[in-house]
Amino acid sequence: VQLQASGGGLVQAGGSLRLSCATSGRSFRNYAVGWFRQAAGNERELVAAIGWSDEITYEEDFAKGRFTISRDDAKNTVYLHMTSLKPEDTAVYYCAARRGRWFGVNDDEYAYWGQGTQVTVSS
Repeated sequence: VQLQASGGGLVQAGGSLRLSCATSGRSFRNYAVGWFRQAAGNERELVAAIGWSDEITYEEDFAKGRFTISRDDAKNTVYLHMTSLKPEDTAVYYCAARRGRWFGVNDDEYAYWGQGTQVTVSS
């Protein structure tokens, strides 16, 4: 599965962005997907994840109430809608996929990774 992450950019604090993770050549239907991020000098961390059903979602505490993960299997795309962005959300955001119903919470549970998209939040 090849993943393409997009939608990052520069935004002011309090602003919003919608990240997209799309596949090429294969359906997302049988895959769970996670969004991770890595800030400079920090380890990669999970942001949110979704199972192969859009009823199965998870957000880390820092994302709850601000970020929403969703999927559109007809478009082979998973989204991360981010609102109320803070400077500490600045990072490279990656999407990752694993085959199966359930998402993982650790990056080593995902076999397929996109290239990352930079999100920069200015104060």
